Amino acid sequence: MRIVGVLPEDAPDPRVEMKERLRGLSFPVMGLAPQMAVEDIDAVAIADARGMTGQSQFAVSISYLLWRNPADRSDPVNLAELDEEERAALELAPPWPRPAWLSEYVGMMRYPQLWEAVRTSWNRDSSEHTTLPRQLVAHANHILRNKFRWQLGFESGPVHDDGDWEIKESAVNPSATLEIDGVPVPACEIDIDPFVYAIGAQTRADVVVTVVIAREHLPLLRVSLSTRNPAET
Repeated sequence: MRIVGVLPEDAPDPRVEMKERLRGLSFPVMGLAPQMAVEDIDAVAIADARGMTGQSQFAVSISYLLWRNPADRSDPVNLAELDEEERAALELAPPWPRPAWLSEYVGMMRYPQLWEAVRTSWNRDSSEHTTLPRQLVAHANHILRNKFRWQLGFESGPVHDDGDWEIKESAVNPSATLEIDGVPVPACEIDIDPFVYAIGAQTRADVVVTVVIAREHLPLLRVSLSTRNPAET
């Protein structure tokens, strides 16, 4: 969610529009299986492509809050590791009233998130770019590019592709297994990067689901999926 400028107190919650867009999909959207350490906060990101021949791509990414001690959410161990500037920005109250949903969103920023952890991607046309290994690598590099800038030594500004930091398709293990709706299915995984673990599966001929989790969070959760939004027929 990206918010720019001053919003009126009655500004609509963008999550409502996202829910509406998910209702008409012809493919199921996957999410992390329900578990104590993970909270689905309806943080949805959508990317799509369409041209003169209609829609050709549609991807849905789901973010989550992570609770290190889910039994006691008031435990300070649950708070994100923020620097002084970030903490001050969250404490600063604007001189105008915020929409209730925005205040809720700001409050959630105090806690660690599994940002765009699960991505379900539909592609109308098959190509070398839509294979499971290629999409798994793309998702993993997307997370690295946006969430591990400091660890990778990036300067401010855009990050160029084809750098030494990028995960390559040769890193993909095609012999993994992923549990989806309680059933183990064949999967591909990336388990050699020092910062993230990635796994994904083909759920339909035209649909791939990928998961990318920071390694530091892996001991706290179970990497298995369930249907979040069923397909509409």
